[in-house]
Amino acid sequence: MTTAFAWLVHLYTAMGLVCAAGMAVLIVRGGDDAFRAAFFLMMVATAIDATDGWLARRAHVKDVLPGFDGAALDNLIDFQTYVTLPLLLLWRADVLPDRLGWLLLLPLLAAAYGFSQVNVKTADGFFLGFPSYWNIVAYYLFVFHPAAAVSIAVITTCSVLTFVPTTYLYATRGGPFAKLINIGSIVWFASLGLVLYGPLEYRRPIAIASLAYPAMYMVLSAYVTLTRTR
Repeated sequence: MTTAFAWLVHLYTAMGLVCAAGMAVLIVRGGDDAFRAAFFLMMVATAIDATDGWLARRAHVKDVLPGFDGAALDNLIDFQTYVTLPLLLLWRADVLPDRLGWLLLLPLLAAAYGFSQVNVKTADGFFLGFPSYWNIVAYYLFVFHPAAAVSIAVITTCSVLTFVPTTYLYATRGGPFAKLINIGSIVWFASLGLVLYGPLEYRRPIAIASLAYPAMYMVLSAYVTLTRTR
């Protein structure tokens, strides 16, 4: 039973890859409904990613299945669901003008750097550098579809922050403000779903209100960076 449980945990992680396949199909299909469904699958993949680590520790997968690297599987899925597919959606949805589509190579290369850093996840439970949350960036750029200058500024800034070794909260691993971040994420996830599929007249106000959560995350991460530096 112990071995079976460990394999089931890895299978659960692999469901993120199934989400990625569905996202790819929807993005290629195109259209507002397909893009919204792709974002919903991103949410499902993120929920899996946020919970599979806890299950893996409960199942002692490293001890039970030492020949299978669950972390490698996790990174393979994360790069698709957090980076390549969200960026592909931004390009497919024409969030940037055609002549500026090449700018999406900046976050792609920055994320490759971030994922390849040995110490991108610190021993005491933080990310170093912007943690490649391009699914979130893509979500808000798609929902608000701001002026090209705003989109360029957001994409460029987040790409540069990947190379700056400041600390970002890794709430599913504990650490400061973990309870606040984890509880807040439940409310935030619900708001994202309402923006995708709620009544049309409420979508934009809810989207604006939902920005409070990523703003809180960034502020608390900056606070932790400053206090650790001191």
